[in-house]
Amino acid sequence: MVDDWVHTLGVRYFSELSILAQMMEETGEVARIVSRRYGDQSFKKSDEDHDLGDELADVLFAIVCLANRTGIDLSQAIRKNLEKKTKRDKDRHWKNPKLTGHSGGQS
Repeated sequence: MVDDWVHTLGVRYFSELSILAQMMEETGEVARIVSRRYGDQSFKKSDEDHDLGDELADVLFAIVCLANRTGIDLSQAIRKNLEKKTKRDKDRHWKNPKLTGHSGGQS
């Protein structure tokens, strides 16, 4: 879907460095919303109407563009990444008292 959009309306992909810079800009916008909505800072009038979902979609769009530009199949990459995480972390998070509410092993 992103590839079709880029080649129809966007003409072509930007360079890898330009896409990375765009991704960082969009990530900053996500951080700004999250820090104000869930953190201690208050919104400025100009920031009140920003949509977190839209900003997250902007980050995802940039990630997909970078993957497409560099020939990475994100579906395959995420499957491989989840397999890695499953092997590495299958018990780790369940044993973490910070996540499960159980007290640690020391008294």
